[in-house]
Amino acid sequence: MNIKKGMMVKVLNGNHKDLEGKVLNVFPKKQRVIVEGVNFRKRATRPTQENPSGGYVEREAPIHISNVMIVHAGQATRVGYKLLDDGSKVRISKKTNEEIEVQ
Repeated sequence: MNIKKGMMVKVLNGNHKDLEGKVLNVFPKKQRVIVEGVNFRKRATRPTQENPSGGYVEREAPIHISNVMIVHAGQATRVGYKLLDDGSKVRISKKTNEEIEVQ
């Protein structure tokens, strides 16, 4: 899976096309990600001591990983891999050939 928690991504398809945000959670088995500020859903909550009246809460819902692309140096890019001389493997941007690091 190319996308990791904390990366900036751009939404490619759907109602939230062209929005960018930080990845909050990644669910590899379901192939879904939660992106900050994208795909809000209203959810009913029961009354609790913190929220005595209950009501509706807006939260980000997961979107499929195929609908997002990593943003590196201001551009949406694919991820490639390169082997270094010391044998370690690093992730690189396919557009700029620069190394990608997770913030």
